[in-house]
Amino acid sequence: MKLITFAIPCYNSQDYMSHCIDSLLSVKEDIEILIINDGSKDNTPKIAEKYAKEYPDVVKAINKENGGHGSGVNLGLEKAQGLYYKVVDSDDWVDEKSLQAVVEKIKEFEANKQSVDMMIVNYVYEKTGEKPRPVRYDKVLPENKIFGWDEVGKFKTGSYLLMHSVIYNTKFLKNTNIKLPEHTFYVDNIFVYYPLPKIKTMYYLNVDFYRYFIGRDDQSVNEQTMIKRIDQQIFVTKTLIDFFNPYDYWESNKRCAKYLIHYIDIMMSVSTILLQVSNTTEAKVKKEELWDYLKTKNKRLYKVCKLNVSGASCLPRWISVPGYRLARKIYKFN
Repeated sequence: MKLITFAIPCYNSQDYMSHCIDSLLSVKEDIEILIINDGSKDNTPKIAEKYAKEYPDVVKAINKENGGHGSGVNLGLEKAQGLYYKVVDSDDWVDEKSLQAVVEKIKEFEANKQSVDMMIVNYVYEKTGEKPRPVRYDKVLPENKIFGWDEVGKFKTGSYLLMHSVIYNTKFLKNTNIKLPEHTFYVDNIFVYYPLPKIKTMYYLNVDFYRYFIGRDDQSVNEQTMIKRIDQQIFVTKTLIDFFNPYDYWESNKRCAKYLIHYIDIMMSVSTILLQVSNTTEAKVKKEELWDYLKTKNKRLYKVCKLNVSGASCLPRWISVPGYRLARKIYKFN
């Protein structure tokens, strides 16, 4: 059995997908790579077929009608046969030494008849024209051991788990019945958030594994692109609010509950500050509507968010927007 299934959703990815795929092939004996062509109009399917023919025991080229990134992740999980499941965006790549370390750790799990629900690794911002910036979790998560939520520390403001940093146990993830919306951006937040209350075991491997490229004008995390797609960002934020009440886990799993609250706070902050930057009458209405939605759904969570980072995003624009610009300059998150 393959140790990891790497799913690579691709849409018009001909200019960069080879770099992504090549970065995985150093451990080809232990992995499967699913290149999922999401109805591309360029040479993406031809490139995928080329790799599938060259590495028939490793690479599978899967063609589908366009359904968006979430549909590619869904199909990849459905087809996955590896013990663990990892999504790699087609314009990103992985560090080969770190990949080898991940594979060796999973082999160690197998030799000891162990497994974890979620493996966590570091990711690195690879921003055009700037020095790479790693995001690590060594101040929050224990190392060199399998652990549960009771050993997870407090995440700082702006620090949280992304799709880039998680590797799920395939069986566990399938059992959560996760289904990402189609034709929707920013569903990676759902991918990370939804399974969290069900997670019992985790392992943090402190390696700079995932290389997160930022630099294309058409990327979904580009600020102006995010403003244009603010309705989808709001939709995903509301979806997370609707999934479950974090306070339902307060007694049984307090550390998990605190992290869920932290995550909602960040999502509310992202939506709010983008609406503040937009500064249109329509944006102001949407901001008020989003906060009213949270208040109606979960008044306790609303009060907490109002006192935290997302609440700060609601301050007058002459305070909140420069603060956001400063944070963006320091942390280089888009």
